[in-house]
Amino acid sequence: MKQIINRLSALRQLLPSLSLTFAGIVLLSLGVAYLFIHAYRTVEGLPEVVWWLTLQFLPRPLRGILLLGVGLFVLAGGIWQLSGVVVIPRPSQLPADGELVLGYDRAKRPRRIAVVSGGAGMLVLSSLSEQVDRMTCIVPVTDPVEYYYRASGLLNQPNVYYVVPTPVPLEVIAELDDGTLIDVRHIYLHPELAERRVQHLRLTQADPPPLTRVAIESLHEADAIVLGPGSLFESILPNFLLAEFAEAVRASPAKKIFVCNLMTEPGRTTGFRVADHIRAIKEYAGITPDYVLVNAQRIDPETTRIYAAANQTPVYLDPGDYEELAALPGDTHGQRGVIIEGSMVIETDLAAAVIQYTTSLDNPQQSRAVRVLRHDGQKLAAALLELLRRV
Repeated sequence: MKQIINRLSALRQLLPSLSLTFAGIVLLSLGVAYLFIHAYRTVEGLPEVVWWLTLQFLPRPLRGILLLGVGLFVLAGGIWQLSGVVVIPRPSQLPADGELVLGYDRAKRPRRIAVVSGGAGMLVLSSLSEQVDRMTCIVPVTDPVEYYYRASGLLNQPNVYYVVPTPVPLEVIAELDDGTLIDVRHIYLHPELAERRVQHLRLTQADPPPLTRVAIESLHEADAIVLGPGSLFESILPNFLLAEFAEAVRASPAKKIFVCNLMTEPGRTTGFRVADHIRAIKEYAGITPDYVLVNAQRIDPETTRIYAAANQTPVYLDPGDYEELAALPGDTHGQRGVIIEGSMVIETDLAAAVIQYTTSLDNPQQSRAVRVLRHDGQKLAAALLELLRRV
């Protein structure tokens, strides 16, 4: 019911035009009816087919009820079809006498989305689930059951499905740039490793279990596969250590979109630029993402200092990594992306600052408010949908 209401609410901006159109159709119908009545009363020798088309074999009240029912059914169908149109608000700079054209191509509406991320990333994408027919969330192999219940408890919608890639958890070992070997899930527990970065990932199981059938099907049937947002080495790349998973993603005709993190991760992606994230995906997944979304919002100095204390820095585009400029598909306003490592990277506003309360382990009774940066679900969903409508 919520999806139906959300879809029909898109017609609010068209309500005046629809009302005028409906009034015109009613008046036109009355005019046609009067002409038929006049023809019956004055014209002799009308063809028999007219008698059948005008339902003269039925009593007049029944004719009226039947036509009203059919008319309401057709009207409801038309309104439902029209509600799929993307209504574009008139830009403020458009002249008063300018025209506003609504483009609509139902075939390009993203129907099925597969998301590879952790629980927090899936929650961020909850806004996207309201705009697609089906969103399948493939949880990390490091602890699929825990992620499954955590994510499904936070986001429970009828068109959102959670898929475990393997029936049992797989241990993923990270080798850091100083040679340290550690379970990738435990890096954050060791602040002394904050300045390190992951050099290599590997599974401890020599013969991991096969990929679940539903995971393979969801990747094959997807119109788009979204990687992230989430921890690169903990939530996204571990699934690609399964050769069957990586092959299913490569074989899928879906567009591959990577949502780059807002900040680097201590002990995992320390010092990473956008290009480093893309290289890691190419190394483990064997694919070059078709598109990469990067936050364009600059962070205020105070928030930057807070993150710097935790050895985290913003992930921005580095002009030194640009290979070439490229026009975005279907763009008519001169907006461009940049090509980095073969991926089209699009910089747009994806973040929002939120207040988070933290407590000290030494004194749990005291808490302090900290301003942190998070992906904004509405902004991210809008950016993904806009991109998918163009390609």
